Amino acid sequence: MRRTDREVREFEDILKIIEKAKILRLGLFDGAYPYIVPLHFGYTYDSETKDLLFYMHSAKVGHKLDLIRDNPNVCIELDADVEVVSGGDVPCRYGASFSSVIARGSADIVENPEEKVKGLERLMLHQTGRSFEISEQMALSVEVVKVKVLEITAKERKKPKDF
Repeated sequence: MRRTDREVREFEDILKIIEKAKILRLGLFDGAYPYIVPLHFGYTYDSETKDLLFYMHSAKVGHKLDLIRDNPNVCIELDADVEVVSGGDVPCRYGASFSSVIARGSADIVENPEEKVKGLERLMLHQTGRSFEISEQMALSVEVVKVKVLEITAKERKKPKDF
């Protein structure tokens, strides 16, 4: 990371950024070009194993699923607290405040019915703040993609106090 002064080093602070974000951008390999998809998501973090898992839902067929089957190596981007910082009448003084997370990981299409349900329940909790009971029957209508994070970085630029 070039701007180490903006690096978020504490994992708990990275989790706070993830908690605020509502859209995840999933980067996949598609031949010579990247393929990026914005998705709603949920996540789990196990403090004992240090496993950070992201869950997204998908239609049963599609390009995204084909790409995951071809190459499970993915990149994730999330951002929160994005706001323009005014530079007044001087364009070069404008900027933005933000928090962002970049992660690399391995994607998998979840086959286990119980894990599909868990992933969908985490997605709904993260997106709505409410717990929902999802049955295995409900989960049959979608695919659930899981990304296990292998590397993660985050940075933020806070809004100036006088803004």
